[in-house]
Amino acid sequence: MKAKKVLVASATVAVSALALAGCAGGSSDADGDVSMTLWHNSTTGPGQEFWETTVADFEEANPGVTIEIQALQNEELDGKLQTALNSGDAPDLFLQRGGGKMAAMVEAGQLKDLTDVLSETATTEIPEASFGANTLDGSVYAMPVAVLPGGIFYSEDLFADAGIAAPPTTIDELISASDALKDSGVEAIALGGKDAWPAAHWYYFFALRACSPDTLADAAAEMDFTDPCWLDAAQNLQDFAETEPYNSGFLTTSAQQGAGSSAGLLANHQAGMELMGAWNPGVIASLTPDQQPLPDLGWFPFPEVPGGEGEPGSILGGVDGYSCYVDAPDACVDFLNYLAQAEVQEAYYAAFNAPPVNTVAQEAVTEPYLQQIIEAYNAAPYVSQWLDTVYGLNVGNALNVAVVDLLAGNSGPEQLVEAVNTAAAKG
Repeated sequence: MKAKKVLVASATVAVSALALAGCAGGSSDADGDVSMTLWHNSTTGPGQEFWETTVADFEEANPGVTIEIQALQNEELDGKLQTALNSGDAPDLFLQRGGGKMAAMVEAGQLKDLTDVLSETATTEIPEASFGANTLDGSVYAMPVAVLPGGIFYSEDLFADAGIAAPPTTIDELISASDALKDSGVEAIALGGKDAWPAAHWYYFFALRACSPDTLADAAAEMDFTDPCWLDAAQNLQDFAETEPYNSGFLTTSAQQGAGSSAGLLANHQAGMELMGAWNPGVIASLTPDQQPLPDLGWFPFPEVPGGEGEPGSILGGVDGYSCYVDAPDACVDFLNYLAQAEVQEAYYAAFNAPPVNTVAQEAVTEPYLQQIIEAYNAAPYVSQWLDTVYGLNVGNALNVAVVDLLAGNSGPEQLVEAVNTAAAKG
């Protein structure tokens, strides 16, 4: 079987042998009790309850260990975490997105190397490819907890009402479906452009279709976006946007907060589709009128785009993991290994309605759309993390802003590529 190619990070990084001076870390008292801090991004509902229950269960099984939980809004997490890391006052446990962002943390000596302390359960029940998203130079720096490929979530009921017989497989079919939804009286595609990254996802997928895997890998290694495919992807996005597929006011719509967000529009049958990662079902469920999973939710991969050099079936997405700060106590590693257990992973799936990374826990997944996501991910010939994660904070942010500028009509394809190359040149 041909090995799957995976793009996971922006560069090979030499790991600093020295930890930051004055670093934070869990504390121990005279009796040997340990206290730690955990930062995650689940601020409401079952997700927040999962972390509270999981921590309580771990504390009960490990007397003397206390974990203080802090839930941060997703759009605020990266910035606050970077500030905490740079100040030497970092949490012991925190959400890790991988890619260039993780590479920068490794280079600064801020992460604990987990390579030799992973449990047998973790190494046998979690695929090596999932660990690949959290690995640099052969060393593992985060425990994966969920595989979160991207694709288009849709309302089967709204598709039926609009006379759409089957999910689109090509970009032309997606345009036709969008037109049919608008003709039926609903928004076609919900987009949370206010948060920038959801809008940028559209460019990422057009780039995945336009650029070959080698070109994507070279761009990650060299921070060079001069290959013509980057401009082709921007032009394809602009051409698609000119068909007006997105909800009215998409530039001021948030992604995940409230019924008026892009996820909320789909949750309340006001829009037919949304391009998002596989965490979306849980977010949608929290925004339905009864706060239950949307019963007619469906999913399909991002459509193919003619003329590109990308491998058909390639997919974008993240592998959410959790890292330990370099000075965190050994109990931090114990907690990560606890997260890897199948029963904990099943609880994660139940709480977040997202595919767990543990293959034993995946057997508990019953929703057809999640099964389709796992199948598409496993079958993909090429997998890339989200491009803003791959390219790191500075280039990633510049890319996201440039996409919003294009969709707002404030720039064109050439300006988008120029903005990304400028950010890359600055390092």
